[in-house]
Parts: sequence; structure tokens; C-alpha cells
Amino acid sequence: MQYLRLDLFRHICYANVQLELNFLNYIMRLIVNIPAYNEEKTIAGVIQKIPRQIAGIDEVKVQVIDDGSSDKTVEESKNAGADFIVSHARNMGIGTAFKTAIESALENGADIMVNIDADGQFPAGDIPKFTELIVAGKADMVVASRFGIKSAKNMPWIKSFLNRFAANVIGKFLRHPIDDLTCGFRALSRETMLRLNLAYRFTYTQETIIDAISKNLVVKWIPVEVTYFDDRKSKVVKSVGKFVYQSFLIIIRTVRDARPMVFFGIPGVVLITSSLAIGIAFLGYYFTNFKVTPFRTWLSLAVILLLVGVQLLVFALIADMIRNNRKLTEEQMYFLKKE
Repeated sequence: MQYLRLDLFRHICYANVQLELNFLNYIMRLIVNIPAYNEEKTIAGVIQKIPRQIAGIDEVKVQVIDDGSSDKTVEESKNAGADFIVSHARNMGIGTAFKTAIESALENGADIMVNIDADGQFPAGDIPKFTELIVAGKADMVVASRFGIKSAKNMPWIKSFLNRFAANVIGKFLRHPIDDLTCGFRALSRETMLRLNLAYRFTYTQETIIDAISKNLVVKWIPVEVTYFDDRKSKVVKSVGKFVYQSFLIIIRTVRDARPMVFFGIPGVVLITSSLAIGIAFLGYYFTNFKVTPFRTWLSLAVILLLVGVQLLVFALIADMIRNNRKLTEEQMYFLKKE
């Protein structure tokens, strides 16, 4: 018995020493991710401007996600010093490229991933401002704001208006202030990368913010100075109408999944309340005049509103049940990815 106790004591001491050594040898790694599609003219300059020495970070690596480029994007990235390059066989869309970026960053041991565009419109020198909040434990995701103290230069007015409008509406719905909903310049902690689950290939900007907020991750915004070049053509926004339509669908679907009881429940309660109000008004008139004909449409409208309202409440309960099942699935995925 005494021998077993001594052996157990030695085992515990050895385990503690190993934990201390692992802690002392731990390296805080930042991976700066650059999604690129035919960016041979600008990507080398972006890579070279990325700071390799950042306070609180032991190691800075550069990762390029080549989304099926047909030019010399990969070659220019290698020559400029990119550490990791992942290529898609064909153009998959910015949403899929971001999903690949997270998977690759996790596989390569990233504690923080900063995502920055390959066209040079975002200042790479601001990266330490993003990592500082995450290293200090003050944020799980840090997003650049183009509408704060430093307004974006030469940004199309329609893009600015739609972004501000969407950020305001979604922020009120989620009860969380949102400064910028579509900016791709952002930093994510390892925990955030493990928690996020992306479903859409068109874009990732709105979906990831809504998903992070719904999972109670701390999302913060910092102002940056962004320049939109006159001769620059967006690889994502090829048509404003299509971009608005696709973004609207993504926002609606993501909000529906994040807050199903609010998404379906509030309209359902409003319709049922309206139905009851119209029904009470109809009954008041009927018992006063004992006539139905002049206000028969009121009764029909009240019945229709009641049926639709009840259906929405049923949808809310079903969607909430699906959301709970999704939570269990996401928890399993989280632990699998963590392993």
C-alpha cells in the first residue's frame, strides 16, 4: 500500500512538471489569412506589409487561400514569403474560402487568425490593434469599423447606406450594437474559430458576426481607415442588386437560426393580438346593432390573422426545437475540432 501511494505521488509530480514545461514552452501563434482570387498585382505588397513582430505574439505566419486563381497569385505569394498556401481547384466563393482558412489555421496551430483582403485597401499596420484585445482576453472577435472615427475613403454611397441600415436593424434585433456588418478585416480567437459553423459560400461577413453574437462570444469593433481605389473592381460585389439579395437571404436565414422564438414568435403574437382586437371590435358592434353584414370582412380578417398567428407560433416552437438539436450537434463538432 505504501509503495502504491509513493508511486501515485511520483506520477502526480511528473504530470505537474510536464504541464509546467508545456506551459513554459507554449508559443502564441498568429496566422494572418489572405483570401485571394486573381490578385497577382497586389498580394505581394500586402504580404510584405504584414508585421512579423507583434507584442504578446511569439510567432506570426502568413496564410494565403487561393480561390481558384488563373493568374500568378500563388507564385507571387510564395515569392513574397507566404508560409502556408491552400488552393481551391476552382473558384468556390469568399464564404467557402473563409471556411477553408479557418480549417487550415486550426490545423496549423493558430491561437489567433487575422483575416485581411489581398487588394491592399486595409492597413496591415493595424493588425496589432486587433490582436491586442484578443491576447488581453477582452474580445473573442474583433472587426474593423469603416464608419467610426475614420470613415472609409471613396466608398460607394449605396454600399455605405445599405451596410449602416443592415447593421442597425440586425443590431436591434439581436440586442447588440453592431458598427460594421460586412467588413472582412477582422481577428478571431481559437475558441471563436472552433465555435463558428459556416453554411454559405457567397460571403461570410454577416453570418459569422450574427453566429458569434448568438453564441455569446464577445465581439468588438475598432475604427480603421480604409481606402477604396477608383479602378478597383470587387470580386464579390459584381452586381449591387445580386449582392443585396444574397446578403438579405443570408441575414434572414442566420437570424432565423439564431433567434427562432423571436423571429417567428413576435410576428405571431402581433397577428394574434390584432385578430383579438378586431374580433372584440366586431362583437362590440354586433351586440350594439345586431347586424353582421356591414362588418363581415372584419370577422374574416380576424380569423385569417388568428390562423396565421397560430401557425407562426407553431413554427417558432418547431424552429426552437431544431435550434436545440443544432446546439447539441455543434457541441459535438466543437469537441471533435478541438481534438
